[in-house]
Amino acid sequence: MEPGFLGVPDVSTWLFWGLTLFAAFTAFVGIATGAAGGLLMMVALATIFPPVVSIPLHTVVQMGGNLSRTVFMFKYIIKPVLLPFIIGGIIGAIAGANIFISLPVAVLQGLLGLSVLVFLWMPSVGQIGGQRNRFALVGFFATFLGVFVSATGTLVAPFVASEAPDRRNHVATFSTLMALVHILKLCAFGFIGFALAAYLPLMLCMIAAAIGASYIGSKALNHIKERNFRIVFKTICTLLALRLIWIALGVEL
Repeated sequence: MEPGFLGVPDVSTWLFWGLTLFAAFTAFVGIATGAAGGLLMMVALATIFPPVVSIPLHTVVQMGGNLSRTVFMFKYIIKPVLLPFIIGGIIGAIAGANIFISLPVAVLQGLLGLSVLVFLWMPSVGQIGGQRNRFALVGFFATFLGVFVSATGTLVAPFVASEAPDRRNHVATFSTLMALVHILKLCAFGFIGFALAAYLPLMLCMIAAAIGASYIGSKALNHIKERNFRIVFKTICTLLALRLIWIALGVEL
């Protein structure tokens, strides 16, 4: 690897600032649609960097952006779901670090896609059992799967949608839960062998851009009609779920 802009390996000046702007764009999209921002970022990074770089870079940047939304929209968070989600997530991170590595990623992507479609279009299925039990299970699977399948936000989003009375509650709660998933992923693995320091300038700029866009997006959300938000959210999640199924079947998109 050759040192690039600000010492970031193999990253030119144009790529550096392009990724910074893209981080802002995906953060805004994530707020405006209630989903998709994280996956857009992952797809972009995966086309540029190898997995050993793209996965931890995505995790750190998304964690920073989601945490900023937690701060900006704190009063809208559905707080009763946090503790069970954290407990489930901790168990999922521990389990994933020890046993999950032997399971085929394609199978998991297919199951994840099918699950999202069921919970999205049959919301009564996602409301079986108490709220605490549901979010403990969601926390477990989101973190358990998240180590190897980056699109677990697609799994979390339908459950948040079923609990959120308002688009602001949805975005605030979803962002907080995904921040927790990324934190637990980092704690579980620490990305041993990945030189985070070399990519620090890029990560800091991408996080700063995501924070700025999150602030603007949190204000813009007040002017988006609830019905439009729900329609876009459902459409985006359906497309993302179908994409996971296509990938699992070996279909190139």
